[in-house]
Amino acid sequence: MSNVEVIKGDKPEHVRKPDWLRVKAPGSEEYMKTRKLMRDLKLNTVCEEAACPNIGECWSQKHATVMILGDICTRACAFCNIKTGMPRTVDHDEPEHVATAVGELGLEHVVITSVDRDDLPDGGASQFVKVITKIREHSPGTTIEVLTPDFLRKKGAIDAVVEARPDVYNHNLETVPRLYTSIRPGARYYNSLRLLDRVKQLDPSIFTKSGLMAGLGEDKREVYQVMDDMRAADVDFLTIGQYLRPTPRHAEVARYVTPDEFASYAKMARAKGFLMVSASPLTRSSYHAGQDFVQLRANRKAQLAKAR
Repeated sequence: MSNVEVIKGDKPEHVRKPDWLRVKAPGSEEYMKTRKLMRDLKLNTVCEEAACPNIGECWSQKHATVMILGDICTRACAFCNIKTGMPRTVDHDEPEHVATAVGELGLEHVVITSVDRDDLPDGGASQFVKVITKIREHSPGTTIEVLTPDFLRKKGAIDAVVEARPDVYNHNLETVPRLYTSIRPGARYYNSLRLLDRVKQLDPSIFTKSGLMAGLGEDKREVYQVMDDMRAADVDFLTIGQYLRPTPRHAEVARYVTPDEFASYAKMARAKGFLMVSASPLTRSSYHAGQDFVQLRANRKAQLAKAR
């Protein structure tokens, strides 16, 4: 029996998860240690909150993406599994706890993300700054990647995070413009593009990154246009992964994109000039982010040495 969905009209009649999306259940010793550390330090992770399929692999390698500013989001995106509601008060001990976790895990590269905090005057930008500062104090050799919200209508928020000088500034466009009203209704496509462009204007030395989900109903031409929009904003890194429906309340999977199609997206993205591309069914924003970034820096050093 084929694992490819059967389409009738505009909606999938039957969507069965294909074999290439099946992963082992987590449970290794290192996974349990990472889980315990997050609990002991009272830290949230997008790995758990967003029900990431790669959590077993990543946590077994002591790689966790910390989610600051609580576990309740002020937005209600149709793809996201994070709780929606009125967030709690900002935890002022959180930056220290994050820095402690980075040190205990011995991370060479860390990804820090957050929920949307439209309730805060700066959207939570100052907490990102404090976390970056604390990590630099505790683990100066660790490279830092931030995955921020869009900071919609939060004047000065982007500038503040850029001034803290993360090594990589990530903000996901998530989907194509046509689907924003149904998939990402609280956001604005061109505002997100301007954010990425603004980062490069403020500090061209910071790598910028963005990501897309496939399988929400987009077509290839739309994906290629988003790639062009990203490159026009001088985005350096691109991730593309399969959208997986967290619960029946969330947006349906329009289709499962094949590994060959993801390979085609990766080939096109590299041709368009992205410095680093990760496109596969299981790709997520922070999946193998450290390995990819370390490899990129190594390649650049080799190129510079060769040029001399």
